[in-house]
Amino acid sequence: MSTLAINKKARFDYEILETLEGGLRLTGPEVKSVKAGHVQLKGAFLHIQESELWLKGAFVGAYKPAGAQEEYDPYRDRKVLIHRREINRLLGKRQSEGFTVIPLSIYTKGDLIKLEFAVARGKKQYEKRESIKKRDVQRQIREKMKGNE
Repeated sequence: MSTLAINKKARFDYEILETLEGGLRLTGPEVKSVKAGHVQLKGAFLHIQESELWLKGAFVGAYKPAGAQEEYDPYRDRKVLIHRREINRLLGKRQSEGFTVIPLSIYTKGDLIKLEFAVARGKKQYEKRESIKKRDVQRQIREKMKGNE
């Protein structure tokens, strides 16, 4: 299993409550492009539409060796393949409790390309400041421990 793309801002901007995994439906050249690392999740999100889960706003660059691809849209919506009962559960959580569904990472599992996504709650500004303070304190403790060794 190798990670191809990570949404770094997701863990800072959101409180992760539950993580899930699903397959990504891609075209042939897109698969090769993703495996080459030409993918970004910055600003991407997941949307439930007509009982299907869609990844929106993710960038998958065109695969250059495939030649000129007419009308290729690197930001097109891509279907996430998960079971219907999981979609219904996500839909219920999102509507009743005000949560959102965000992508965390894209990785390979065997020959397949998988998407790790999470049910999350947006952090408030003061919560973000607290996590920065915690991170700074942890860094200072590690540095002091290194100095003592």
